[in-house]
Amino acid sequence: MLYFLFEYLESEYQLIGASLFQYISFRSALAFILSLFISIKYGSNIISYLKKKQIGETVRDLGLKGQKEKNGTPTMGGLIIILGTIIPVVLLSNTTNIYIVILLFTTIWLGLIGFIDDYIKIFKKNKNGLKGKFKLIGQITLGLILGLTLFFHPDVTIKDNNINEISNEKVEYKSTKTTVPFLKNNELDYSNLIDWLGEGYEKYGFIVFILFVILIISAVSNGANLTDGIDGLAAGSSVIISLTLGVFAWISGNVIFSDYLDVMYIPRISEVVIFISSFVGSLIGFLWYNTYPAQIFMGDTGSLTIGGIIAVIAIVVRKELLLPLICGIFFIETLSVIIQVIYFKYTRYKVGKGKRVFLMSPIHHHFQKLGLHESKIVVRFWIMGILLAIVSLVTLKIR
Repeated sequence: MLYFLFEYLESEYQLIGASLFQYISFRSALAFILSLFISIKYGSNIISYLKKKQIGETVRDLGLKGQKEKNGTPTMGGLIIILGTIIPVVLLSNTTNIYIVILLFTTIWLGLIGFIDDYIKIFKKNKNGLKGKFKLIGQITLGLILGLTLFFHPDVTIKDNNINEISNEKVEYKSTKTTVPFLKNNELDYSNLIDWLGEGYEKYGFIVFILFVILIISAVSNGANLTDGIDGLAAGSSVIISLTLGVFAWISGNVIFSDYLDVMYIPRISEVVIFISSFVGSLIGFLWYNTYPAQIFMGDTGSLTIGGIIAVIAIVVRKELLLPLICGIFFIETLSVIIQVIYFKYTRYKVGKGKRVFLMSPIHHHFQKLGLHESKIVVRFWIMGILLAIVSLVTLKIR
């Protein structure tokens, strides 16, 4: 809204300062400040309202230290993140940009699924919330919509080393290519995965691409959901992940730096930096209230949403194959649950009694069982997240 207003004032009246809104850096900084203000200022109002309505978390007794004190803590705090992200983005970004439209749609879609889940848990007194199959259907549907949009929309293009022989300039074209980390020829075209089909296989490449989009969105959103188990862990880890993706988005959208680093140039992707700035600001604002001892929990309203947003940003920036590294914390948390379940079922089948690898999963609960305070666990996980982010950024040069 403000973007278009100041664009008009600049073109028609040459208003002093209006041209600043043409700069991604200025609008990103403004988006961060505004989202931080909204989430901190109105976060306290949301917490007060939730307390007044007695919308609190019913904590299951897992035998963890300090767990009982958390009973009744307001939940659905993901609303703070969602509002803190959407408002600055609508005000300061170019809302006709296809990538902004996709990210806003993702935020609202997964926010709604998470909200329904929390609503069932709290108001219907059903601890299981929304059935898993309905969450999965929602994630698959989102992946299908986004996959088709990214494949067929004319503004979703790339520029790489393909040169027009006449103009001697890089050609902008549609492609299902993505980036493969650590490899010299670091590009993979999803359609090449089905080249065994023979001649004409390229026209079916979009099916493979859509399947990958669905898998990535489902995996990362559920990974974030599993990570949201102790105060500040999911939100703090998401800040680190989002800032890393923000660097990739900025470089991929900059002609000079993408050429210097020999990475895929993605036209119009730089607008995503504004969304990321707003998202990071809202996460930090939420952390203001979510650090130990938490005054509010994000609930599935927040965890499913932040995971989905991170997944979609990685997909549009074409860095989704880096997610196991960038989202290493989410990956480890998910892997710990998978290992625990598989080993328990295997030992129960073999010896008649299920055994566990970890004292409790996800793995952050394992460390709680070992006697570590949750604040120490969270900070150590953040440090691991920062190290993984650095390694991820190093892939820009190491091939």
